Amino acid sequence: MKNFNRRDFLSLAAGGSVAAAMSLTGCEQNLAEGRTAAKRQPNIIMLVTDDHRADAMGCAGNPIIQTPNMDNLAANGVRFTNAFVTTSICASSRASIFTGQWTRRHGIKGFNTHFSEEALAQTYPMLLSQAGYRIGFIGKYGVGPKKDLPIDKYHYWKGFPGQGKYENKDENGNYKHLTQIMGEQAIEFLQGCSQDRPFCLSVSFKAPHVQDSDPRQFIYDRAYSDLYKDVTIPTPETADRRYFDALPEFLRNSEARRRWDIRFPNPEKFQESVRSYYRLITGVDVVIGKIRERLKQLSLDDNTVIMLIGDNGFYLGEYGLAGKWFPHELSIRVPLLVYDPRANSKRRGLTLDQMALNVDIAPTILELAHQNIPQQMQGQSLVPLLKGRKPRWRTEFFYEHPFEHKTIAKSEALRTKRYKYARYIDYDYEELYDLENDPAETINLAKDEKYQKTLASLRRRCNQLAKKAEAG
Repeated sequence: MKNFNRRDFLSLAAGGSVAAAMSLTGCEQNLAEGRTAAKRQPNIIMLVTDDHRADAMGCAGNPIIQTPNMDNLAANGVRFTNAFVTTSICASSRASIFTGQWTRRHGIKGFNTHFSEEALAQTYPMLLSQAGYRIGFIGKYGVGPKKDLPIDKYHYWKGFPGQGKYENKDENGNYKHLTQIMGEQAIEFLQGCSQDRPFCLSVSFKAPHVQDSDPRQFIYDRAYSDLYKDVTIPTPETADRRYFDALPEFLRNSEARRRWDIRFPNPEKFQESVRSYYRLITGVDVVIGKIRERLKQLSLDDNTVIMLIGDNGFYLGEYGLAGKWFPHELSIRVPLLVYDPRANSKRRGLTLDQMALNVDIAPTILELAHQNIPQQMQGQSLVPLLKGRKPRWRTEFFYEHPFEHKTIAKSEALRTKRYKYARYIDYDYEELYDLENDPAETINLAKDEKYQKTLASLRRRCNQLAKKAEAG
């Protein structure tokens, strides 16, 4: 159909054909609106970092770590300041991100359980594939052993089982860090995309997780060896020995303490470990910048939503612990950024304090893509919050850690706006913290007579939410 410019319109009008001109230009307008509507089905890039605690970004107030690209996503998007995981361990949390379900619902409690065919079909990548999206996966898959990886289900697959290794070599035998390789793979995926078909790329970083089998632990890219070397990392107040001594015996003898002895046993090792942890995160940040630059070069940047979430938090020596697993804020709170270039300028650079969870990721992605959210997804789409609406929203959530390990205690918890109630399943031990007055969780009120009614109420509510998480 002919595109009518001002001269064409005036010519038709002069010949008494104003109605015809209006009709034709109206038709063109409808077609243009149709193209705009189609374009609003966005491309989506989902970034998952491993063991990335909530305060390890510049935009989260960390004055030392250098994360300019994450900070830019936050400055031009939305940062959730109360984002949490419902299980603080990679396999279960990543399964929750894929499925929008609590662990007791999806059943991925350890590293050797994979999705059934039926469950896999209801993950956000598979649902988007069915809807016509080009889907890709890069990095740490995290769900099930090697023989069960869904390689043939993706249009582009560069995933790996287990933890992977940071230090690799290219075809010429030259050193190359895993994070850099994953960045190059992301660029390769983008090169195969077009304006005519939406895509969803999931990039699941190993960083900043340690290399468990290596005494160096935090193995960063050598290119960042000088980064932070002249910085002194402040020691957390709760790293003082008295906070460790106040823990129950089963936590003092836990895997978290064994790993503390590897990573933070003295001031020098603490400085080395935290600097290296920060270097790994900066390496991810650099990759984010390269991805965004390539999106711009391919003219895909104005229609690509970028989301980032950590799969769990991380202790950096607080309470004399390392790792995650337990219900402390440091273990369960994560970064969550959502950047949507299509958003109204008034909806950019915002911080939202509503409780956002890892189970919210899948329904959010599906709503962004204009897809129905399956009934079995237990999370809530964040889209209404992103658009400035005021939906009825959660003010509490249930946390669980059912992973089987002889020195990692199973736990359950209820996190409300003010309180945290926690219990360790195999031990007669409960915790109650008033987060409003004790945000560092140093005063356990569970045996305080003044809080027994509060304790009983939270215990009952935790039981209720546990049943609801299992039932759906």
